[in-house]
Amino acid sequence: MARPTAQVLTLLELLQSGGIRTVAELADRLGVDGRTVRRYVGHLIDLDVPVESVRGRYGGYRLAPGYRMPPLMLSDDEALAVLLGLLAGRRSGLMTTAGTASETAAAKIRRVLPERLARRLDAVLETLAFTAPLGELAAPQTAVLLAVADAVRYHRPISIRYTAADGRRSQRTLHPYGLVAHSGRWYVTGTDPEIGEDRTFRLDRITDARTLPGSFEPVAGIDPAQRLLSALAEAPYRYEVTLRIKATVEQIRSRLPASVASIEEPPADADPGAEGWLRVELRAERLDWLPPLLASLDRPFIIERPDELRGLISALADRLAASAHRVRPAPDDSP
Repeated sequence: MARPTAQVLTLLELLQSGGIRTVAELADRLGVDGRTVRRYVGHLIDLDVPVESVRGRYGGYRLAPGYRMPPLMLSDDEALAVLLGLLAGRRSGLMTTAGTASETAAAKIRRVLPERLARRLDAVLETLAFTAPLGELAAPQTAVLLAVADAVRYHRPISIRYTAADGRRSQRTLHPYGLVAHSGRWYVTGTDPEIGEDRTFRLDRITDARTLPGSFEPVAGIDPAQRLLSALAEAPYRYEVTLRIKATVEQIRSRLPASVASIEEPPADADPGAEGWLRVELRAERLDWLPPLLASLDRPFIIERPDELRGLISALADRLAASAHRVRPAPDDSP
């Protein structure tokens, strides 16, 4: 016996051939009883296929006038994966010279998706920001991502169950204002209405997201990606590092992106001797990566804190100097 999925698709093909098909005719063609035909019709309606019931002596089932193409047979996970893959390819530049191909392909997929799913995927694509070309993302649950995107799009509060990095679990309420994919992870940024402060959560640590009644008024001009980068740069770490670097913002950003460090330019009335020097602040769990990074920047700098960084830079300088003066030993000519 054919599997139910195959039978439902066969039913769709029969209805697509046009006209009204009686239950008896469909049952005979499918090799099932009338009750099963009605159940299969229910499956098609659940997939947003416009099957109409026609009453009367010659009644039965038919497709709504004008309907031609069946819905794309993709699960929520599959449809999301296809559209995100097209979007990621376009944003990362991994496209052929026909740059519009991904857009037209996405439009075709969008047109044949069931409207319920299409609306929710539109919410994801419209609310998602990128900080850089995508890497391999730590995938959140599809239901969580769709629920959060809906809340962002329609300015609705959500309740989330969250597991922090230290394993602590909590139930949180959030007014979300953006989704951001950054460095292999998904984040949602928003305001905690109970304390009135900004919060950022990793989506892969959210086990459940539920829309709450009501709505909220989002703050105008919010840039979710920039909010995330600022939050990451200001997160608490073991070391707080403050430097003065004589360089341009672009030169510093080539080694210290916004997610790692914040840059402050001197005020207009600052000491003339401060011209060209920028204040750089960052937080880190370890310091051993900073000396080679500052060396590669190759610009004058002053360490304001911490003192441990001075010793690490001096040690690196000694090792580099020793290597620079090291010569290859002469070959041993003894018999």
